Amino acid sequence: MMIEFPDSGPRVITGANTVERVGAMARELGGRRALLVTDRHIAAAGHVDRAVQSLKAADIDVTVFDAVRENPTTEDVDACLTVAQEANVDVILGFGGGSSLDTAKGCNFLLTNGGRMRDYWGVGKATKPMLPLIAIPTTAGTGSECQSFALIADPDTHQKMACGDRKALPAIALLDPTLTLTQPRHVTANTAVDALTHAVETAVTLKRTEVSLRYSHEAFRLINEHLPCVFESPDDVDARGALQRAAACAGTAIEHSMLGAAHAAANPLTAHFNIIHGQAVGLMLPAVVRFNAADATTAELYTALANAAGLADIDALLDRLDALLDLADMPRSLDAVNIPRDAIATLATDAAAQWTANFNPRPVTADDFVALYEATFDARAPQPDG
Repeated sequence: MMIEFPDSGPRVITGANTVERVGAMARELGGRRALLVTDRHIAAAGHVDRAVQSLKAADIDVTVFDAVRENPTTEDVDACLTVAQEANVDVILGFGGGSSLDTAKGCNFLLTNGGRMRDYWGVGKATKPMLPLIAIPTTAGTGSECQSFALIADPDTHQKMACGDRKALPAIALLDPTLTLTQPRHVTANTAVDALTHAVETAVTLKRTEVSLRYSHEAFRLINEHLPCVFESPDDVDARGALQRAAACAGTAIEHSMLGAAHAAANPLTAHFNIIHGQAVGLMLPAVVRFNAADATTAELYTALANAAGLADIDALLDRLDALLDLADMPRSLDAVNIPRDAIATLATDAAAQWTANFNPRPVTADDFVALYEATFDARAPQPDG
């Protein structure tokens, strides 16, 4: 089943080598002076050169900001803003993983509306139009290309600020699977597990809608079918394209339904112990599914998600999640990533304060997060039902 992306979202363009059309796309948006936001690893891989050549061929001046760091903070956005202001840009390209796309969105907020990122923490706080944004993901993970939120961390507290506004939604999401071919296996794995978690969480959140459920189910179906293919045949462009579509579907689902307790529990692991985001959400996902499935309505939603991928029930869903996480070589316990047990109280307090915890289908308290972290010290042990 092919899903059409909603008219209210970005124009989604898919296909191998579509990055070479980005100059024409930028011109269609009225661009003459472009800021391309990326990181040094993507630039070194040669992908940025392809986009720059296309932009120059369309007679567009290009300024490249390639200093994005993983889990960007307000400092990254401020540095990007300085470059954008000096170049007087009129179109922005986010080129890379979620960190590059978030930084590009953050820059757009400040360049057009002024102030600090903290001013936009929440939803709908920008009062002026923003520049057109082209999102070009080089991973199949965050789905940020189909979202209006920028996730920017406070450098002192490490709190991730979700700054959302429909004006920040990319005008175009360009999904070119050839941009993912140079990824190391662990990057493919971590980003795919992020997309997998998005699909599973958005299928049950309190804000879910009939629209979001379609995208959650399609994302899970695509990942279930094509992730093993990508690991078996890393040069399979069609399979990689399917994963990109899955990530975009999951991102679209997030835009409508938000996320839940797995992300709430994962963020403190990254903030306090620098656990890679994909690993962090993968660690917490099975325990959260078991916790949520104790609620009958949520159990039905998980069963529907399983059925969308040809799986019979929640037990089959959990078995498949275990298999996919193992296939991706994800750590399966907190002990395996050297999280000390005496950190649980702090982690649980922080998790309960995360925004996404509010959208979990079951109410989840700090005490519940303690139980979830405890259970995840041995991911193969029976999980608490809450």
